[in-house]
Amino acid sequence: MKKIVLLLLTMSFAACAQEKAIRIAITNTSSEIRKDEIVELSTDVVKKFKQKGFIITDSKGMQVPYQITFEHKLIFPATVNPKSSALYTVSVGKPDIFKKVVCGKHYPERVDDIAWENNRIAFRTYGPALQKSGEKAYGCDIWVKCIAEPIVDFRYKLELGAQSKAKLAELNKTDKKAARQFAESVSYHNDHGNGLDYYKVGPTLGAGTTALMKGDSIVYPYCYNTYKILDNGPLRFTVKLTYNPLIVGNNSNIIETRIITLDYGSQLNKVTVSYANLTKPTPILTGIVIHAPSLDLQADAEAGYISYADPIDPVNGQIFVGAVFTNKLESAKPILFSAKEKAERDAEGHVAAISLYTPGTKYIYYAGAGWSKYGFKDSTEWNRYVRTFAKHLKQPLKIKIAKQ
Repeated sequence: MKKIVLLLLTMSFAACAQEKAIRIAITNTSSEIRKDEIVELSTDVVKKFKQKGFIITDSKGMQVPYQITFEHKLIFPATVNPKSSALYTVSVGKPDIFKKVVCGKHYPERVDDIAWENNRIAFRTYGPALQKSGEKAYGCDIWVKCIAEPIVDFRYKLELGAQSKAKLAELNKTDKKAARQFAESVSYHNDHGNGLDYYKVGPTLGAGTTALMKGDSIVYPYCYNTYKILDNGPLRFTVKLTYNPLIVGNNSNIIETRIITLDYGSQLNKVTVSYANLTKPTPILTGIVIHAPSLDLQADAEAGYISYADPIDPVNGQIFVGAVFTNKLESAKPILFSAKEKAERDAEGHVAAISLYTPGTKYIYYAGAGWSKYGFKDSTEWNRYVRTFAKHLKQPLKIKIAKQ
């Protein structure tokens, strides 16, 4: 009799747990597989699990990682076949410990860099200490990588850590050649088997930074003034940057806010730009620096993207850069510098996408990069990725709560 009662209680508890489960149906209307694409929904969906904790499982019963973002969104990676649906389940449980592969950090030891990465690519932007030094770097930098694990913090510590600095200082006193060799061995500008920083930003917009325009001239934003890291993994990194006042026409106190978000699996950052104290619609330009004369670029205003392949480095391979837009573009084209400006900026110009920014709105686009040594054989494959990304923005995965 006791066994029967115990069995009935067990069945009752299981039934209750089953009733509390939430089914999330995700539909892919596109003709391509959507693999490990980050989906998001309001945390209101899982509010009843806040006290007990919850897990998310796929159709095979395997746990998938998730994150609660600063915007109170529940995000997790979903894989859905073309023209198909996939079912995910949220239920009471203790989640597995998943590796943190998306992360970022402020590096005051390197002139206030903020650097971040996911399992595919890494980026950095420059801060107040660099601006104070007088060095001109306006755009976003690219750090290529060829491993899924976080590597940026290791690179900074390898070159700029106390032990490396002390050893280099000692060698400089006794053996200049050995000092140079040691500096090369710890430099993040060299590939030590996990990638490197060999992209050149300089006084340009680098890897898809946005700037307001005054007539035909770019009003270059300098380094950020303040920052706040809003999300820091395991699946999403978000940083909010504010900039020093800009002068645009008769407006002398234009303050830019830039929110950058990088998700697991994506080559492109989501960038949300807004400007305070702007009084009238103003042209806005997103640019990718052209480092050398090249026909290996694409600019399609109607499709909403620009793309460019840097020259091939015989040792380090090739970097590909792209940007995809949600706003209507007025034009998309290469804009070349004058001879004087080419010499000043050590570049040919920008592949540019131009739109019109309306005061009080948000300008949202996606910008990022890929590497020939990690997933993209050539620019053909990269351009296909950028075009597909643009297409998928117009065909987002559809999410439906099937049962609560």
